[in-house]
Amino acid sequence: MTFRQFAINNVIRNKRLYAAYFLSSLFTVMVFFTFAIFAFHPAFFDGSIRGEVLYGMGVAGGIIYVFSFFFVLYSMSSFLQSRKKEFGLLMMQGMSTRQIRLMVFMENMLIGFFATLSGILLGLVFAKAILLLAENVLVIDEALHFYFPLWAIVVTFVSFIVLFLFISLFVSFILRTKKLVDLIKADKQSKGEPKASITLAIVAAVLLAAGYATALYVKGQVVIIAMLPVIIVVTIGTYLLFTQLSVYVIRRLKASKGIFWRKTNMVLFSDLSFRMKDNARTFFMVAIISTVAFSAIGSLYGFQSYLTKEVKDMSPYTYTYATSEADNSQIQEHTGMIDETLNNYDIQTDKASGELNYFEVDNSGRPQVLIAKESEYNHFAELQGEAEVEVDNQEAIVVSDSSKVMIGASKKERLMDVPIELSDGGSIQPNQFISTVVLPEMYSYYIVDDDTFESLPEPVETKTHIAWQAVEGSKDAIIEAGGILQNKFQAGLFQSIDYTIYTLNKSFGPVLFIGLFIGIVFFVSAGSFLYFRLYSDLDQDKEKFKSIAKMGLTDKELKKVINRQTVLLFFAPIVVALVHGAVALTALSHLFDYSLVHESALVLGTFALIQIIYFGIVRYFYTKQIRRVVFY
Repeated sequence: MTFRQFAINNVIRNKRLYAAYFLSSLFTVMVFFTFAIFAFHPAFFDGSIRGEVLYGMGVAGGIIYVFSFFFVLYSMSSFLQSRKKEFGLLMMQGMSTRQIRLMVFMENMLIGFFATLSGILLGLVFAKAILLLAENVLVIDEALHFYFPLWAIVVTFVSFIVLFLFISLFVSFILRTKKLVDLIKADKQSKGEPKASITLAIVAAVLLAAGYATALYVKGQVVIIAMLPVIIVVTIGTYLLFTQLSVYVIRRLKASKGIFWRKTNMVLFSDLSFRMKDNARTFFMVAIISTVAFSAIGSLYGFQSYLTKEVKDMSPYTYTYATSEADNSQIQEHTGMIDETLNNYDIQTDKASGELNYFEVDNSGRPQVLIAKESEYNHFAELQGEAEVEVDNQEAIVVSDSSKVMIGASKKERLMDVPIELSDGGSIQPNQFISTVVLPEMYSYYIVDDDTFESLPEPVETKTHIAWQAVEGSKDAIIEAGGILQNKFQAGLFQSIDYTIYTLNKSFGPVLFIGLFIGIVFFVSAGSFLYFRLYSDLDQDKEKFKSIAKMGLTDKELKKVINRQTVLLFFAPIVVALVHGAVALTALSHLFDYSLVHESALVLGTFALIQIIYFGIVRYFYTKQIRRVVFY
């Protein structure tokens, strides 16, 4: 048997531990290859969106590539740590340190080569499905048809072969075999119970509490100022949580005889205590990586939702036309064109029109303020299905969309304390405040009854406002007709809300799509770290449970201990990451004064479900291997 054959057989014999490394590398290659398929797609070279999509894909590919380097490096480190005894036996048979390094280099290149090929092949299998998904998420006009991505294959293959080559050289160069006796007894040497400082444990709790309290307390633009300090404080607190506070809690639980001596808790806490020193760093890394994934995707999704709602609130009608031109013939020409276009697309609408008058109002803080007639307001309210208002003589109502009122705004900034001056020298004091989006006004405004309106001075500006509300017609037709009309008129004259939202999603789609894939890569990598941590100690666990079984450990008790152990390993960092993510998204909602409960629940719930499924699969095979050694 040649040395090359020996290295290949080593990979085959260690396929259980190499499986996670191989599959994770395969998945990373596949994601990178998917981005390359998009980047080199002919539709992007011919379409108007080529620049923005290519830039986003390039950034995403760079992030995935850099992250892949550290992920593969960590994977190899975890794998080599579990093979110390094997290296010791090989050295006893006469293998030199140079030969061990060469063997590790060849093994890693072998895995890297086949992971790259498999990732590309798997990417080709699912390419069409992913392209169809991208058409909807990216909101693009061009059809992303399937093509043979030769350049994508070449770029992906060369990039990852170079990555694995560099990693293999780096790992084999820094590999240290230590003394032979240390290698042979690596699995029998006690790591020692980690020490926990009560001071640092208290510091961990204080830092996390302070970080959470600050993030949840600050509002508005202060969120941006507090963001960096909170991130630093919470990161340090998270590290101390796993390295100090968790160890201290375990020691306190072990000191409680009522808990430690209860059923199988002795096995659980003793094992957990001795392994916490190694697990703590893994927990910290997984928690931070998962938090980044949760926060990034939640922020992108929440920001898109926020922008869409703001645009919709600013113009609740399907189509709007507004002008300050006094030429009625031009207005009639424009509205005739709009009605004709809508009729051509079989779009049935209800219509309302009126004049919006703006006045100078002292102490309002604005050059001019809208004062609307009661009759005109109710006309538009009826079109939208909103409640009509009744304004008493010599009284006024202040109207504002609550989502547009800045945090900390006083009543005076909402016009409640600003009276309306009449032409005869009298004034009207507003006595009601309502929140609605009936009229297309960005700021707060007044409503007065029609008789009082006649007592106002001459308006500074008058705008003709016409609104159409679609009652029948397909969504695509409404968007297409809106796009045609909006491009015919000058900016600000005509607006189609559905077309505006369509263009917004079209611009934001690539960002959301790229962020989603990067988040998934981070999350899957975090799960792979936990897999490595669990399976690196599998052989020791087999021997441990086999010995305990001789003292009377039943199959049911074994499953119970393994379940608790794997649940803690998989969900301790994920629960921390979910809490971090929930706090981060809550702070984001405070920044925009917009609730992100739905978006946060959807993102965090989806990732939690994925982790539960992944945990169930890993636990099943892990328990199966332990039981096979212990009871069969």
